[in-house]
Amino acid sequence: MVAYNLLSDDDLLALLRDRDHRAYAEIYKRYWSILYRYSRRILQHEEECRDVIQDVFVMVWSKSDTLDLHTSLSSFLYAAVRNSMLKLFERGKVREKYMNSLEKFIDEGTNITDHLVRNRELSNRIESEIAKLPAKMREVFELSRKVNLSHKEIASRMDISDKTVKKQMNNAIKILRLKLGSFASFMFL
Repeated sequence: MVAYNLLSDDDLLALLRDRDHRAYAEIYKRYWSILYRYSRRILQHEEECRDVIQDVFVMVWSKSDTLDLHTSLSSFLYAAVRNSMLKLFERGKVREKYMNSLEKFIDEGTNITDHLVRNRELSNRIESEIAKLPAKMREVFELSRKVNLSHKEIASRMDISDKTVKKQMNNAIKILRLKLGSFASFMFL
């Protein structure tokens, strides 16, 4: 019976290439705590350290029959742990960028949505108040503000004087200002 704990790393690696479970278990036992302490100093998070070490040992077993190391087993394992931690950092950066982007979108999206809702409510309120104007006054107001006709064009179209158009517009604006308050100040000037 072979005493695996007395074998060198090179001997264990040779047995590992033949998919020897006990050689793998000895490598795991020999290096797990050392690699854990190494990753713990850098990551300072127990669960992430365990995941990194687990990923490295899973990779070692899955590639055991093709592992061709040009360095010592310990150097290979340290490099694998370091690379795994670097990937973890990169994923963390990507996740952080994504979360920052999501927070920004939520903040701005909320403001945009809030603005749209307020604008829609204001627009509905204005339209409601315009609809309540006397018929001729409403027509003059809508031709001026919605169709963008001049006072002269409105007078010609409605067969009334420019003075009447101006008076109707002034009255409409006064009524809307009273009904809509401060919102109307900037909407109808």
